[in-house]
Amino acid sequence: MTRTVIVGGSLTGLATALALGERGHRVTVLERSAPPPEGPPGKAADGWERPLVPQSQQSHTLTSLGVKVLAERAPAILADALAEGARMHAVGDAAPPTLSRSPEAANDPELRALAVRRATLELVLHAAVRTMPGVSLRHGTTVRGLVVAPAGRAVAGVLTDRGERIPAETVVDATGRRAEHRRWLEAAGLPSATDLTGPTALRVFSRFYRLRDATAPAPGPLNRGNAAGGIWDHYAAVLHPAEDGVFALSFGVLPGDPATTALRDAGAFTAAARLSPYVAPWLEPGASEPLAPVRVMTVPPNLLRGTVTARQRPVHGLFPVGDAACVTDPIFGRGMSLAFAHAFRLADLLDAEPRPGDAQSAGAVGLVDELLRPWFVHDSGEGVVRRVRWRAATRGAAAPAPTPVPLAAPAGRGHPALSEVAAAATTDGLVWRGLHRVLMSLDPPGTVFDDPVFRERVRTAPPARPTPGVRPPSRAELLEALTARKGA
Repeated sequence: MTRTVIVGGSLTGLATALALGERGHRVTVLERSAPPPEGPPGKAADGWERPLVPQSQQSHTLTSLGVKVLAERAPAILADALAEGARMHAVGDAAPPTLSRSPEAANDPELRALAVRRATLELVLHAAVRTMPGVSLRHGTTVRGLVVAPAGRAVAGVLTDRGERIPAETVVDATGRRAEHRRWLEAAGLPSATDLTGPTALRVFSRFYRLRDATAPAPGPLNRGNAAGGIWDHYAAVLHPAEDGVFALSFGVLPGDPATTALRDAGAFTAAARLSPYVAPWLEPGASEPLAPVRVMTVPPNLLRGTVTARQRPVHGLFPVGDAACVTDPIFGRGMSLAFAHAFRLADLLDAEPRPGDAQSAGAVGLVDELLRPWFVHDSGEGVVRRVRWRAATRGAAAPAPTPVPLAAPAGRGHPALSEVAAAATTDGLVWRGLHRVLMSLDPPGTVFDDPVFRERVRTAPPARPTPGVRPPSRAELLEALTARKGA
């Protein structure tokens, strides 16, 4: 088996180490941070501060794709997560009672999601990987560059901040959004293809809570299957339950909207929560208590790294994975699931094409095109649509009519916007199932949204009926609440 160095020991790097280690590869994982805290993962996660991984403090979920990958490829990891209090949710339980056409279509057994914090799942992975034969996990080590073969066509190892040269035939960049391989290539005098980018237009305010009684029924329904809340015409409020009564609540707003900066204040954050449908019951007095302050993050754009496309002159044996290859909009919550899928499918590729060379590199590009590119294209198009819609609301203009999502289908024809599909999904079970197979990352958007039968069902779905008592606040109502409760 080849020698592999994985740079980055967070979730994606650990998943890749697990996938390769199980196949007998010799793997060294190099992580710049200190080791995580000891103890049961569910407990250790409470105090794990990670300044070098700020997104770890944001809300995460494992969609149906991630559950499917773990169930098929790493069932012990899934079992350990469940033993730590993670809970499996059947997404079909959220199918609306208003489905008048094909309601049975909502009963899809693959539509399930795992409620667990990223930190807890990562600690479960860490515990498994560090005991694997043939896998070495080293913390406190920073990689400064690549060792490249004389012709500049293949990697030969990495250089660390200690001046150490670690030989390897395969180097995996699992450094997340930093995508350090681009800097390594530049330092080695090798050009990097430019990245493809698409807007997210999103600033996120998140806070973790714990239910005061984790054994009692949930305060409110998970109307989104694995979450509660919604994405409305001027903001989003989405709550993801995790293990043992822990949950995370996140608000998404336009990054250039100063009026919503008040959400970083705990009182204003709570006031906005209590105005938001489906979320409000979870933050009623006595229902829960906060575990951390409000965390703020301006979301980077959707990114497909040029170095993982056919436009890059290949450097054999170098493979970015997860966010180092493609960053997708976190409002859809598919990052962890794509990371697991990418890790295991890369391991499949290295088994099928064990020798570094053109065939192996072309296979990696094909994997990205199949697995990651459709989500980059979809999320970029939805980012454009959401930005237009939210900007209109902040200016007091009427919400624009749904338009085809740009860039999201062959020949530029576009497919229906998610808001249009979501409306049809309230009455048509076939549309509901298709929409949720996309939202849960099981099927790429083009497979579902460009199907002629699906498009016709969206067009002819009975009119959506408003859910009684469910009305998000207007922008004026939201801003009034933020102002009134700031500092309270």
